[in-house]
Amino acid sequence: MKRNDIKELRAKSAKELNEMLADLQMKLAVARMEKRAGKLENTASVASLADDIARVKTILRETQLTGEEEAK
Repeated sequence: MKRNDIKELRAKSAKELNEMLADLQMKLAVARMEKRAGKLENTASVASLADDIARVKTILRETQLTGEEEAK
């Protein structure tokens, strides 16, 4: 995921981000299994998927915190 993609993530709704998070977590689980089985050609994709999950979770938390601040 590139910096431009992060800007696009901030524009998405919480529901879309949660769906993306679930999809990324599923892909990460599959990639980890394939890596252990020796079937994964690009082993760096595991770290990349983990980084993408962290980015999505960070943006979800940011929106949650800004939502709480607006409610006050």
